[in-house]
Amino acid sequence: MARFFPLEVADIRRETRDAVVVTLAPRPEDRAAFDFTQGQYLTFRREFEGEELRRSYSICAGKDEGVLKVGIKRVDGGAFSTWANEELKPGDVVEAMPPMGAFHVPLKPEEKRHYLGFAGGSGITPVLSLIKTTLAREPGSRFTLVYGNRSINSIMFREELEDIKNTHLGRFNVVHVLESEAQEVELFSGRIDAEKCARLFSGWINIAAIDMAFICGPEPMMLAIAAALREHGLRDDQIKFELFASAPRRGKHVVKSAVDNGKAATCTATITLDGTTRVIEMAKTGQTILEAALGASLDAPYACKAGVCSTCRAMVVEGEVEMATNHALEDYEVRQGYVLSCQCYPLSDRVVVTYDQ
Repeated sequence: MARFFPLEVADIRRETRDAVVVTLAPRPEDRAAFDFTQGQYLTFRREFEGEELRRSYSICAGKDEGVLKVGIKRVDGGAFSTWANEELKPGDVVEAMPPMGAFHVPLKPEEKRHYLGFAGGSGITPVLSLIKTTLAREPGSRFTLVYGNRSINSIMFREELEDIKNTHLGRFNVVHVLESEAQEVELFSGRIDAEKCARLFSGWINIAAIDMAFICGPEPMMLAIAAALREHGLRDDQIKFELFASAPRRGKHVVKSAVDNGKAATCTATITLDGTTRVIEMAKTGQTILEAALGASLDAPYACKAGVCSTCRAMVVEGEVEMATNHALEDYEVRQGYVLSCQCYPLSDRVVVTYDQ
């Protein structure tokens, strides 16, 4: 079941002109459910004009801060982000699912690693959680951040990043890249792309010393950075992504297997959720596994419905499916049979899917 819990807004702080940081307080009996791991996100829900909207926002607090905070940047036309920036106030109650996400690696106090983070705009929120937790829990490790924004006034957590740098002298370094403002060092102006990464790696960042890289931001930026990291020697298992913008709306899906040649146009889907199994008939075209589950009154978990988060992750136990988009699952998860059910279409006449593994 996609269970939501009430969270009271304990504080709301204006971070930039179009972004707020919201501190949330779970009920005493729900605190264990919100014991997050650095880099994770919360999925919220709220009704707007009779329609339920779900949106995911990353936790920006460190593990040892003892608080639960998310950063919400207003998006043009975004109902939830606009409401949070303009109307949300202390004392209000919002609903959220427990923390989710795999944008992190296990930390060990004895390790002495060098982490590299790339963030674009509001993509800083999960990276900030990673930075604060890593520096606190791996005292021998270092963290370098390359942070892209339009201008200095749009930089979220600018003062906090400077405080971290001063607190952890020699262990944390931040490079601000500004798209629309000139800087003393020409390299730090413009967009973060493959060419800029190559120049950074040639003189400012020793890629050979990097153990793990985290990238969070718009998809074009992330793809360019990942390609540059691979070109300069990092392996895929040393690069973690968190897409921070909804994927473009795709056109109506048409599965590979045509309806002719005697092939069935429907599929029998067996779906398990919270220990309960339902068998439903669904079309092979125009309907995802998630849509079929919701249509059968199953309370399946979801947030973005765009293949960006992993809230709707499920495992295919039997049958053949295809995913239209995947911005959230690691390659090893796909090999194990996991899918994003919001992007998953059946190809075989029978599929067995579980949300419980």
